[in-house]
Amino acid sequence: MKKQGTVIRWDSERGFGFIRSPQTSADIFFHIRDFRGADPAALRIGLAVTFEELHVGGKGPRAVAVQDSSARAAAPPARAARRSAPSRPQPPARTAPTASSAGTWLTLVLMTGYAAVLGWAVWLRHLPWWVLAASLLLNMATFFVYWLDKYAAQQRHWRTPEVHLHAWALAGGWGGAWWAQRILRHKISKESFMSQYWLAVIVHCAVVGVWLWQIGAFAALGLHPLI
Repeated sequence: MKKQGTVIRWDSERGFGFIRSPQTSADIFFHIRDFRGADPAALRIGLAVTFEELHVGGKGPRAVAVQDSSARAAAPPARAARRSAPSRPQPPARTAPTASSAGTWLTLVLMTGYAAVLGWAVWLRHLPWWVLAASLLLNMATFFVYWLDKYAAQQRHWRTPEVHLHAWALAGGWGGAWWAQRILRHKISKESFMSQYWLAVIVHCAVVGVWLWQIGAFAALGLHPLI
């Protein structure tokens, strides 16, 4: 039997929350996989929903078939309006670019410069050759982590916390993260995430630059270490 309630807690990163209903004696747990709405991003605290209560073993009640009650109520008039309106071809939707061409080129220049600096340090034997291979593998692994998170979002499974994605970028996989954001169209439209991502890039490049300077990688350019 369908019951009505309100979302009182929602963790978007971990994909679960709780519903409070006057028809139940306790708050009901639900997972993002149990949400039947078209857009999981609509989930928020205070959202009125309908659900079915399910008891699984000794784990307590769980809500399944969770639906936005307001969207559900508004659906029939919308369908009726679509039936009465004459069909006409719709122009293709245009999406505004999320990053300027100049920003893209600057990022590509930064990647090229970063790889060139590492290659220079390896050539002068300030770094072992495997550093380049490790950097490549790290970026490939970061791309794969982004792909897993994108897939989890589409399948409504457990998501990778954003702090973990930033940790991969901070460790040196920021190039793979940048390509994943654009190829997979993942996280690129979330301004807060992108701000933290670029902060991780700046911190990583600054730390690597200072470290290479201190081991004498730039001595040939007249930049001698302080110690």
